[in-house]
Amino acid sequence: MALNVAIQMDHIRTVNIDADSTFVLALEAQNRGHALYHYLPEQLSFEGGRVQAQAEAMQVRRKASDHFTLGDAQTIDLADMDVVLLRQDPPFDMAYITTTHLLERVHPGTLVVNDPAEVRNAPEKLFVARYPDLMPPTLISCDRDRILAFRSKHKDIIIKPLYGNGGSGVFHVTPQDENLNALLEMFTEFYREPLIAQAYLADVRQGDKRIILIDGKAAGAINRVPEEGEARANMHAGAEPMAATLTEREQEICDIIGPDLKERGLIFVGIDVIGGYLTEINVTSPTGLQEINRFDNVCLEAQIWDAIEARL
Repeated sequence: MALNVAIQMDHIRTVNIDADSTFVLALEAQNRGHALYHYLPEQLSFEGGRVQAQAEAMQVRRKASDHFTLGDAQTIDLADMDVVLLRQDPPFDMAYITTTHLLERVHPGTLVVNDPAEVRNAPEKLFVARYPDLMPPTLISCDRDRILAFRSKHKDIIIKPLYGNGGSGVFHVTPQDENLNALLEMFTEFYREPLIAQAYLADVRQGDKRIILIDGKAAGAINRVPEEGEARANMHAGAEPMAATLTEREQEICDIIGPDLKERGLIFVGIDVIGGYLTEINVTSPTGLQEINRFDNVCLEAQIWDAIEARL
């Protein structure tokens, strides 16, 4: 079954072929005989009831510094595509949200992965609030007094921007830290949205586990261990990926949220779990495929394409 596949992504030249999940999704699609088209979010347009993109036919290969070939730019109608992979990285801002509105005009006639309306409704740090019993103590607010009271109650806390990514803007605030007021002033200056505060989980020193769910089923995991003296367990912040298996509690979390993810058309999802608590649900552009593949000797991108083709 040869498919026409458009990939909405950051430019292919910027990807790390040994770490990027979009790259191996493209490589697996190509290996299956699917035709690939590459375009950037800003090349998406709507006119006359049609959603179009200024795209280029793409070929990929695992060859450092020579990992892609792009054809001539052409206008493609996304209604003529079989699949669109929504894969540009956050920030989850109005530009990102606008692309979900446009892609919603072609889905599900053209299968968009993940479902654009559900992506729009599932910002990482807010979507997890659907499962309060699985979360650590959490406050989402821009009320300074409530945030100070939350710190007074929980002593050790983490504060971070509601729509941040990659560990950017994440601060560990201890009970003795005198910088909380200054941090709140900084957040107010740079963000209009509420911030998120969570009770600090000391288990993060043993790692923040990224679990990949494919069509609602747990498919693999890595443990991201932060550097010495670092509270952030993001690989962008220098965390070391390590092999991992699921605990009974982590499997329970996946069993609880998995059916909901599948029903919502969220085929490729990455969740973050620290010390048995669900902290984030990543549906915009999840990562971790290549790390899990190497540790577990699997091919998760093949499982994702199996799930996509089954939906078709």
